[in-house]
Amino acid sequence: MAVCVLGAVVNGWSPGIVTRVFRPPILSILFAVLFIAAACTGERPTLIVSPVADDAAAADGGTEGDATSAGGTTDDEPFEETGTNGEREVEPADSDESASPPATLAGRTPQSTVPPSLALTLGGELPALPTDGVARALRTPSGVVVDVIDEVDGGYLVLTPCANEVVVSNGEIITGAHVVLDAGHGGSEPGAVGPRGSKESQINLAIAERVEALLTDAGVTVVQTRTADYRISILARTAIANSIEPNAFVSIHHNAAPDGPIGKPGAETYYQHRDPESRRLAGLVYEEALAEFSNIDIEWAGDTDAGAKFRQGESGDDYYGVLRRSAGVPATLTELLYLSNPPEEELLLTPAFQQLEAEVLSRAILRFLTTQDPGSGYVDAYPRTAPAGGGGGTSNCEDPSFG
Repeated sequence: MAVCVLGAVVNGWSPGIVTRVFRPPILSILFAVLFIAAACTGERPTLIVSPVADDAAAADGGTEGDATSAGGTTDDEPFEETGTNGEREVEPADSDESASPPATLAGRTPQSTVPPSLALTLGGELPALPTDGVARALRTPSGVVVDVIDEVDGGYLVLTPCANEVVVSNGEIITGAHVVLDAGHGGSEPGAVGPRGSKESQINLAIAERVEALLTDAGVTVVQTRTADYRISILARTAIANSIEPNAFVSIHHNAAPDGPIGKPGAETYYQHRDPESRRLAGLVYEEALAEFSNIDIEWAGDTDAGAKFRQGESGDDYYGVLRRSAGVPATLTELLYLSNPPEEELLLTPAFQQLEAEVLSRAILRFLTTQDPGSGYVDAYPRTAPAGGGGGTSNCEDPSFG
């Protein structure tokens, strides 16, 4: 029997992970038995996922939060959650995919797939995608995703990453997606910079790409707002989400400047205060993050109001621009680790942990799409009136090549 259990884990179906996805105990026991039996027979469970229409299979996917209502700035110069753009820009230490995980991850190397993809078969079906063939966004030949404003003679009128309107003559049209992922910052706006010089923008994108791969394997159609290391405004990020109208919009960030040491992971997720589905999405991400990261023994940093929460600006609207400007689309802004905390930076530079965080986000998104799980960890955010940090505007912004 011990061999069979080991075989189940090696096959990538950890009963411990299953129990986190299928909360009722009887289902947890049932699926654990099925996985162990499958290991003993040398076979893995067959996964059946909802088919995705070819013309809607968009696999590209951060985001800043301009606090104009709180900081009194113009829309052209919004503010962002982590304001460390004035720090030196240093390339992060090279990471080796084959390197052993740090001691803090010993025994917790992530699986190569996301077991909760079973939820697509056993827990619910994916929402339907649009079938009208309308071009809502466009993936240019260089891979840059842009919002489609209108179809015109000679191509499509689009909104560029720097919020310019131009006509693009060719590219892959995007007619819909279940999820839009938003890797925060990019280009000349690195976001938070860790003690070792690691850039938040690069880590955000690396994790977003891993989330995309995991969700795509599970049959989920994903679009990324930022596909490489270039600058993109809040206007462009949210325009993509608003046009596509995905079931979930997830902006991936990592934090800086905590209140101090904390005896648990200081993960934070923000939601749109008027949207109960946004709240549920943020609660599921926080729930998965706390359950997974609490098993890692490091000196965590955080704010005293860590958890799933909303924050309002002086106007009464959402404080962060990426949430305020995407109203109507269930969205969450995630800040799952503090890049400014040395032990957490060490984790974030490790491919094994990047995969672990990607699995946390993927599990939460899958549960959001296929269940009515309520999430947890909801707290009241303490008041904040100071600007959240520079970034996300269009001044001196240079668009990337469209190929």
